[in-house]
Amino acid sequence: MAAVGKEDHSPFTKYGKTIQDGDMVIAYVNPLDLQAVKIVKDGTMNNKYGAFDHNSIIGKPFGTRVLSKKGNGHITFLHPTPELWTACLPHRTQILYMPDIALVSSLLDLKPGAVVIESGTGSGSFSHSIARTIAPTGTLHTFEYHEERVLKFKDELASHDLSSIIHVNHRNVCKDGFGLTGVSDAVFLDLPSPWEAVAAAKETFKKGKVGRICTFSPAIEQVQRTCEELEKFGFYDVRMFETLIRRQEIKTLQKKPLPTRDNVTGFTKRESPKRKRDGQDDEDEEAAEGGEKEDEEAATGDKADQVVVSRTVQNVAGHTSFLVFASIFIE
Repeated sequence: MAAVGKEDHSPFTKYGKTIQDGDMVIAYVNPLDLQAVKIVKDGTMNNKYGAFDHNSIIGKPFGTRVLSKKGNGHITFLHPTPELWTACLPHRTQILYMPDIALVSSLLDLKPGAVVIESGTGSGSFSHSIARTIAPTGTLHTFEYHEERVLKFKDELASHDLSSIIHVNHRNVCKDGFGLTGVSDAVFLDLPSPWEAVAAAKETFKKGKVGRICTFSPAIEQVQRTCEELEKFGFYDVRMFETLIRRQEIKTLQKKPLPTRDNVTGFTKRESPKRKRDGQDDEDEEAAEGGEKEDEEAATGDKADQVVVSRTVQNVAGHTSFLVFASIFIE
């Protein structure tokens, strides 16, 4: 059952306004240079721009930009979030990124108070996102067969104050099962052979309500075997998704005029063969020229001369894995 009345002090689930002694912050230099730092009194952080005194950071609002002692560079100190942690965490395995995390969280119907089972803890990227979503009264039971990864993740949880929400287990669920019965609302499997854990996963779902499962597999052959096993054990509404990113680059360009007889080189204006009345032709030409000038002046403004366009950026990482979703009702 989900715990009730948990104390919530984690920066990943509760936001503060100012940086305090002992807080973890994300030191942001650029999108490719982020670092998690614990702020301590009289401490110092060093990077390519030089030294940054922790004392000059304590008491400042999150998001403050601080200059180095030499004044040759600055760092922005941000509040920790699962998204920022995913961008700077130490990689022990392949991790889930935000496009997949967002889709999985939505289709598994994760929400505060939910009990979730995750197998394949890895580097803990998805675990932090789950914890924020199900806090403050939810519980995540995460399983990892690699003992060293388990120990490192436990240390991270202790420093992030997430041990009350995330329970880490050293266990091979494909061989030994989960050891839990009738407790979960959702199950996520990030395993080499997820079909071997489907039977054990079925036993973990709560009775009398719909449970949801998701598997994360890089190969289509894994998807095929998993789908066969899901149908064998009574799962329904089996669906597969592939999350791809198509990033658009936005630019503002200057409009180019359409070709007309006035701006095309070599165009010869032909006079009208009709005879014009004396004096009338001069007046008509002046009126026409005046109208053209007004149109040109109306189109000379900044907004009128610019157009916003977009194009797809080609060097974007594509396929990561296939996501298989299914539901089950346990009577």
